[in-house]
Amino acid sequence: MVFGATVTLADGNTGDKVAYQIVGDHEAEPKNGKISISSPIARALIGRSEGDEVQVRTPTGIRTFEILRLDFID
Repeated sequence: MVFGATVTLADGNTGDKVAYQIVGDHEAEPKNGKISISSPIARALIGRSEGDEVQVRTPTGIRTFEILRLDFID
């Protein structure tokens, strides 16, 4: 996982899929699918690959996600 990548995740509890683009702190718009590189989810994804499972500490507790897809903008 690197800055600028778009990652598609599956929620470990619900199976719901969500896609996020990893952006700078000032570009973050979570409602529009852009999360900050310093957010808990992005930090948990650094160094991970497709198929990996990650646990993220959120304000509502620990959440588990599976990385389904990584896309990089050239």
